[in-house]
Amino acid sequence: MKVLSLIPPMTQLNTPYPSTAYLTGFLRSHGFDAVQEDLALALVLGFFTQEGLLEIEQEALGLAEENRSASVNFFLDYFDEYQSTISLVIAFLQGRDSTLAHRINSRAFLPEGPRFASLDAYDEEEGSDSLAWAFGALGSQDRARHLATLYLNDLSDVLKDAVDERFEFVRYGESLASSQPTFTPLASALAAAPTLMDQHLKELTKAAIDKHQPQLVLLSVPFPGAMYAALRIAQTIKGAYPHIHIGLGGGYVNTELRELSDPRIFDFVDFITLDS
Repeated sequence: MKVLSLIPPMTQLNTPYPSTAYLTGFLRSHGFDAVQEDLALALVLGFFTQEGLLEIEQEALGLAEENRSASVNFFLDYFDEYQSTISLVIAFLQGRDSTLAHRINSRAFLPEGPRFASLDAYDEEEGSDSLAWAFGALGSQDRARHLATLYLNDLSDVLKDAVDERFEFVRYGESLASSQPTFTPLASALAAAPTLMDQHLKELTKAAIDKHQPQLVLLSVPFPGAMYAALRIAQTIKGAYPHIHIGLGGGYVNTELRELSDPRIFDFVDFITLDS
């Protein structure tokens, strides 16, 4: 049997959640053909490309001007600068081009949106270095990572304001699953028309299934901020690959779904695993 374990969006992007790695290793030790994919990281990286930014721009331009946030307006005003820097910044943060640190630290390379305003709080006098207290003269790489993170946080705000209001870097649709007394909020969201974020997740899900051809998919849901995306993934698999069985487990499932009695959850998954 081929088993595919998936981490759904969203979890910490720079600290891969280990559940699927442990699970894949355990299954392999028992003779199963097991593989894993991190769809949380893949989802974000898909938007942080020149093509992805073009899609975000179209969504932002579709908003009425009076409904555009400061982050969205800045993104549209400096779109060309974002287009020319996004691939370089991702390469730097992934450790593929450490030389970019000097250009980032110049403060003339990246478009500096609303998130950079926080740096002004540490300026003691005009013209002072607002980050010297944190990084000094020797921390050029860490300083550049901090600035690059602010740059990505600005883009994250645009994704939330223009593409999908439920999106954050470490959670996606968390309020739909966190401490909800019924399954209805999740069911209603899953029945709604998909956002651009949902469409990207659907494409990633299909790509993972086509690549690995599993008979069983295991969705590991560690936090409430990953539950909505897990069920969107399951919804895609049920619609396009009805022969594949789907299991749902993880920390959130073990703690929050133990008393679940609503059968609608099984419109999306075949099995729920609970620890003893």
